[in-house]
Amino acid sequence: MRKIKNTGMMRVNAVLVFALMAGASTFTFAQSSLEANSTAGKQEIYIRNSYTARDADFLSRAAEINMEEISLGQLAQKKSMMADVKDLGKMMEEVHTKSMNDLNALAKEKMITIPKVETYKAQKVYGDLNSKTDAEFDKAYCDAMITGHRHAITLFEKASKESDDADIKKWATETLPILRTHLEHSLSCKEKCEKAKG
Repeated sequence: MRKIKNTGMMRVNAVLVFALMAGASTFTFAQSSLEANSTAGKQEIYIRNSYTARDADFLSRAAEINMEEISLGQLAQKKSMMADVKDLGKMMEEVHTKSMNDLNALAKEKMITIPKVETYKAQKVYGDLNSKTDAEFDKAYCDAMITGHRHAITLFEKASKESDDADIKKWATETLPILRTHLEHSLSCKEKCEKAKG
């Protein structure tokens, strides 16, 4: 009778051992899968974050430029008495709004945080322009556009050559002709303002 009981107990123990081994294998497999997924996730994050501090700084400064051009363009449309200056302001608002949308998408893809509000310097430029009289405003706005776009072209030229990220480099390169066109329009508009003054 004892032999039968012992044999029964041995069978129960064997079943328990097998169940434990099966559970351990399942746990090991699940853990391996989890580790593999975790490693893949880390690799994906590394690939998506393949930018440098220089690239992050460039996108931040590009955002600041876009926001400033949009707000000053809106101001020009409200304040200027010249059709050419109003048209220049409208072009700046529309094109830089599109540029800002593209930049937001690019920054999100690269997981880079960019500014959402204008800098103190940009707000000061806005305030100074807004305080000008109609005659003073037109020339001052054109001057601001010339200075701003010359600075932007230098910034984007550098990024188009030195960026460590292919997508950021491409965006900078594709934006450059637009900035150069804006500079030409601003120079032409300034000439018209000066002629109108006599």
